[in-house]
Amino acid sequence: MCGLLGIFSGGQPAREALATMAGTLAHRGPDDEGLWLDPEAGIAFGHRRLAIVDLSPAGHEPMHSASGRLTVTFNGEIYNHLELRRELERRGQAPAAGWRGHSDIETLVEAVEHWGLETALTQAVGMFALAMWDRRGRQLHLVRDRFGEKPLYYGWAGHDFVFASELKSLRAHPAFAAPIRRESVGLLAARNYIPAPHSIYEGVFKLEPGCVLTLDRAAAANPLRDPPRVGGRSGGAVLTRYWSYRQVVEEGLADPILDEADARDALEHALGTAIAGQAVADVPVGAFLSGGIDSSAVVAMYQRHSNVPVRTFSIGFEEKAYNEAPFARAVAAELGTVHHEQIVTDRDARDVIPLLPSIYDEPFADSSQIPTYLVSRFARSQVTVALSGDGGDELFAGYNRHFQAPRLWQSLSRVPRHLRQLAGAPLSRLSSDLLGQVAGLAGQRQGHAGAKLKKALRVAGSARSFDDVYSSFLDEWSFEASPVRGLTGKRHAWDLDAGAAAPDVVRTMYCDAVTYLPDDILCKVDRAAMAVSLETRVPFLDHRLAAVAARIPIGMKVRDGVGKSILRELLFDMAPRALFERPKAGFAVPIGEWLKGPLRPWAESLLDPRRLANEGWWEPALISRRWQDHLAGRRDSTPALWAVLMFQAWLDQPAAERSAAA
Repeated sequence: MCGLLGIFSGGQPAREALATMAGTLAHRGPDDEGLWLDPEAGIAFGHRRLAIVDLSPAGHEPMHSASGRLTVTFNGEIYNHLELRRELERRGQAPAAGWRGHSDIETLVEAVEHWGLETALTQAVGMFALAMWDRRGRQLHLVRDRFGEKPLYYGWAGHDFVFASELKSLRAHPAFAAPIRRESVGLLAARNYIPAPHSIYEGVFKLEPGCVLTLDRAAAANPLRDPPRVGGRSGGAVLTRYWSYRQVVEEGLADPILDEADARDALEHALGTAIAGQAVADVPVGAFLSGGIDSSAVVAMYQRHSNVPVRTFSIGFEEKAYNEAPFARAVAAELGTVHHEQIVTDRDARDVIPLLPSIYDEPFADSSQIPTYLVSRFARSQVTVALSGDGGDELFAGYNRHFQAPRLWQSLSRVPRHLRQLAGAPLSRLSSDLLGQVAGLAGQRQGHAGAKLKKALRVAGSARSFDDVYSSFLDEWSFEASPVRGLTGKRHAWDLDAGAAAPDVVRTMYCDAVTYLPDDILCKVDRAAMAVSLETRVPFLDHRLAAVAARIPIGMKVRDGVGKSILRELLFDMAPRALFERPKAGFAVPIGEWLKGPLRPWAESLLDPRRLANEGWWEPALISRRWQDHLAGRRDSTPALWAVLMFQAWLDQPAAERSAAA
């Protein structure tokens, strides 16, 4: 796990600018720094190293192939690099002078040299972002892993094409002057994150997962206003896709595993193989353990494959409703791990909030970023690598919305749309208080019942398709006016295209796997962990396991309104079912209550209507209404308000701090 960066210039890249950019990524790689420039070609790479495999100088980057043709700067891990190395040796393609060390990067660069970039990538198992210079072809290749575990930004600073693992590195270039992109603020408001290929800045993009961006010097000198499209050429830049999750889902639906025993065996083998590969490192390795299904399955399988007790880490909170530490402790005791637990106070958690703008570089508003940072910091005191259970929900239908949305649409679609409009649209304009009284008379007395009924009526009156219904589960302002000033027009659509044969449940899982997973979950974990120089690994996102999961029929994943059924059964073979019979809980902190209490002065200063009006990004009336409804308990607007607050906090940083936040 490291940080990478570079400059592709029409002139000669400046070493001073490269060194400054590299310095901003020291947290991603505290063990070593490398700078490489080819002034004649206009190319320069930087690297910050967190040494995980081959701790010797033989793992130093940027690294050259044995022939000198290729130069690479790399972030991530290739888990099967020893297999690839043996194949190179079998074919007589190992370096003539012998291998310099046992680095996975040395293996990869030789595989690309002899097999070509796309073949090497399809053979590699791992998580990675990389930049590769081909001296013979005079081309720069930027590459991102299949699911988007590792980040890679690119754009222009003056006449230089620049790229890096984090935005702070791009901003450190002396000519960086990209303005804020208003459409990205709208995406943040709706989703709580900014999805690839967009970033918070105009003309600065995120490389999409599973893609390669190729540029020559002419293309690097041609700034783009819009991101390139896959399969097309934009200003000389060519974006290609070497792996498609849509294709994986389509192939899985076409070739399902019909016998449940066979499906469980295939899943067990794939998960065990993934964990066995990801547990290998030259530094201490542990695992996050929340006590939930996903992290427990990873730890249980990890312990099964380990000769020594696995080191596990969890945090707990003083507030009982948010404290899952006892569950994690019970699972650890059952599995026999060496368990480490830290109870954090509300003050500990709130003290993280001022760090968030610099950790995430652009506004990011998944409030579980706070406990993710805390558990990462805690684990880093003992290990350098931690396995996590992320990805299980997206592959095995773990979110309630995966089956709630199809059920809702099934009910709504029985009623002609014009009748739904006649009833839903007018009734949705009634006050939340009045609708709450109606819900109470109907026996629905859960919190915010009026606001929930108001939204349900709004959806019923407006939804034209299942896609509209599912978007209402994902969009904090669904079927409402955007709170971003001056933002008009149709909102960005969600990618629910999992193929013509995909049922709605599969489409929801696919949508989350290609949007929410890379742009929220994986972003959250990467930045939080790398802020404390911790590498995280995600066994569920081994692409071979994802292919097995895609072949498992939805009836084996969802039973009796509960998801992850087959994964649960696999876990229950390793740990007692009783340990996990409780409602699903997220990795959360009580942000909503804090906003009404200790965080209220901070929030009100950022949401002051006069300030919002002067800055010009938000509609003050809409924000004030959501804020007052939240304070009064009429509507839980925590996610919507947190997005605004994270933007305001990011905007509130001094310009110099935003340009070189570390």
